[in-house]
Amino acid sequence: MTETMAHLTLAFGLLGNVVSFMVFLAPIPTFYKVYKKKSTEGFQSVPYVVGLFSAMLWIYYALLKTNVLLLITINAVGCFIETFYICFFLFYAPKKARMESLKLIILLIVFGFGSTVGLTQFLASGVTRGVIVGWICLVFSLCVFVAPLGVLRQVIKTKSVEYMPILLSVALTLSAVMWFFYGLLLKDFNIAIPNVLGFTFGIIQMILYFMYKNKKPIVNEKMLDFDAKKYPIQEMEEKKIQDKIDHQNIDIVKLSALISSEILPVVTKLEENRHDVGDHVAVEPQAYPKVPNHIIEVTA
Repeated sequence: MTETMAHLTLAFGLLGNVVSFMVFLAPIPTFYKVYKKKSTEGFQSVPYVVGLFSAMLWIYYALLKTNVLLLITINAVGCFIETFYICFFLFYAPKKARMESLKLIILLIVFGFGSTVGLTQFLASGVTRGVIVGWICLVFSLCVFVAPLGVLRQVIKTKSVEYMPILLSVALTLSAVMWFFYGLLLKDFNIAIPNVLGFTFGIIQMILYFMYKNKKPIVNEKMLDFDAKKYPIQEMEEKKIQDKIDHQNIDIVKLSALISSEILPVVTKLEENRHDVGDHVAVEPQAYPKVPNHIIEVTA
């Protein structure tokens, strides 16, 4: 029986390593986009710094235990990958984003992890040290698993799964299952308990994905209505142009009538009464040239 339990523990540990490794590789398409554009644009370094901090905590916890070697292997790989992501991000990030990332690294990695190691080494000993670090890992893991609640709220509100990567959700759910059974078989509840929450949220994410994947997002309809109300200028201009086209013939007729009834008699009278003031010589009235018929007689 003990041998069977050991084999199951090893199997779930190995499967947990494989699935977690796939999760660590999930951001590669994101960093490929960063490499192509030579800019981090709107991407943030928070997930990678938090991931590095979590991996370092679990390695420290595993070093205080005696039977969790597979927990060390995967988190060591995670530390290497997350460090690579952070360095890559810092290389292409603008100055403001780079400074914010460095502040977060100092806060979590230097101050947070350094304080955890220092305080537990000097203020605790033996089994107590492992218990304290285990509780720290448990609480931090619960916070990490609660983070996707913002995504779930957005999906329910907008009825859109555009920003929910289903493959990553599936991978995280499988990872939570593997590590839950690994911790359960080892009777290490600091490993098992956080993964219960991770499994639960993973299932909820997949349910919401299949509920809303074929539905039209509400946000798009609102944006269309908003744009229609905010930007009516083009429609007004089109209406004005159409009105001008409709009244073009009427305007031409009015102009022709004005020329024939008012302007021409005045001009003719002025020509007849014009005198050379300097020489006081009268000028014979001249007939005003006839206006071509195609100007006066215009029909709609």
